[in-house]
Amino acid sequence: LNATAQDLFSLYLKCQGEPFSSDSDKLCNPGGIVFPPFRVNRTSERKEVMVAMYKLFAFLNASLGNITRDQEELNPTAKELLDRLHNTTKTTRGLISNLTCLLCKNYNIFQVDVSYGESSKSKSAFKKKQQGCQVLRKYVQVIAQAARVL
Repeated sequence: LNATAQDLFSLYLKCQGEPFSSDSDKLCNPGGIVFPPFRVNRTSERKEVMVAMYKLFAFLNASLGNITRDQEELNPTAKELLDRLHNTTKTTRGLISNLTCLLCKNYNIFQVDVSYGESSKSKSAFKKKQQGCQVLRKYVQVIAQAARVL
């Protein structure tokens, strides 16, 4: 995921057109997007890292679902973008499944409280695009941090 995150973000911007492709610094500032806290590092306990990863990927999976739904509506012919969103979502679901098994088997954790991003369903087309680019920009940052921890 870390290796493909920036390419997904760049493709997303390209497919949204102007003003996103030229003013992404301002429009895609993820300040308003609240990802689950990811305050673990290489010295954190393994259990703490796995719980943080689970929370991160559960949030990301829901967010990718919202972004994909919006893009299917707003950019139905953007096949490459839709394929990448679908593939990223599938990978994320696989990680959630693996983390669920690991948390249950190794740590006897059967439930993790997770948070989900804000739904974009009732927003305007511009706001949907903006929320998608904010989430994906934050995703690029957070997934790189997660990769460093592992």
